[in-house]
Amino acid sequence: MHIHYFQRYHSKENVDTANAMLLLSRLYSYSSTKFFSFLSKILPENAEVELVFNLQEKSKDSIPDATITQSSFKVVVETKLHGDFGLIQLENHLQSFKNEDYKVLLTLDPNVINVHTKEMLDEKVNAYNSQNNSNVVHRHITFEELVDVVREVIDERDYEMLEVLEDYKEYCYTSGLIPNDWKRMRVQLASTTLAINKELNLYYDNVGRGYSGHDYLGLYSQKAVRAIGKITAIVTALPNRDGLETILEKGKLTEEMKERILKAIEDSKKYGYALASEKHRFFFVDKFYDTFFEKETPYAPRGSRMFDLTEVLGMEKLPKTSEISALLKSKKW
Repeated sequence: MHIHYFQRYHSKENVDTANAMLLLSRLYSYSSTKFFSFLSKILPENAEVELVFNLQEKSKDSIPDATITQSSFKVVVETKLHGDFGLIQLENHLQSFKNEDYKVLLTLDPNVINVHTKEMLDEKVNAYNSQNNSNVVHRHITFEELVDVVREVIDERDYEMLEVLEDYKEYCYTSGLIPNDWKRMRVQLASTTLAINKELNLYYDNVGRGYSGHDYLGLYSQKAVRAIGKITAIVTALPNRDGLETILEKGKLTEEMKERILKAIEDSKKYGYALASEKHRFFFVDKFYDTFFEKETPYAPRGSRMFDLTEVLGMEKLPKTSEISALLKSKKW
């Protein structure tokens, strides 16, 4: 029977935090040296958190034979599962620091922190440091990065710790803490707009419709997925007098991409869509490649449909999008 070190069944973020801290606690118990090696990777550069041995260090009135010292540190952790960090809450966390040599506000999330949130939080931290003559730094780490950094500080001979880490990694995967976006294809209905979607290499949807993470987008029309592209950027947009009001959710947004959004909005008027008056989300892909991933069962899918491409194609690693499009032509669903 396989032994689990980490609690599996839960629905609260505090358990995810507890399991992350349990992993680090096990690392410290296993080897304080390896724990400090981990810590040095998330603390500010040049932070010396390990023990320092000095011989004949002169003090005010005497010279002891030796001293053993260690810099103090404090890491304040805030965990979220959907990137919804509250700036007020994080700003209040800054009050947790006292007179430590190194102070780190660590945010932990399955995904990379939103650029706008990162900028706003850095402003709060800088203001706090200025007002309080402090040196707090903010570090963001994903659960996957947490696993990777712990793996860096242990080696193949650390059998016990490797077993603990593997169980934690399995926990992260089964709990969705390490996203599997890289292998997921979201299929969307695109009968009416298929031609313009392929021409502009983008797809749009009402911003109110939620979705889970995915790296690939498939366009469905007439009983088959007809095109597939790898997502490079996601943007919400609404036309205004100055052109477009946009919020970047993923990737980069260029002026040329804005022109494509405007062209899609203009084209949508032919179908009576409300892109000109309601905010929509635009998914940009590198290129939509033609494919024919046929649907064998009757009736068109209702709404979107998510596929694990590694399961569909029977492979652990995915090739280039152009190759995926060719392989899908021999598959059915």
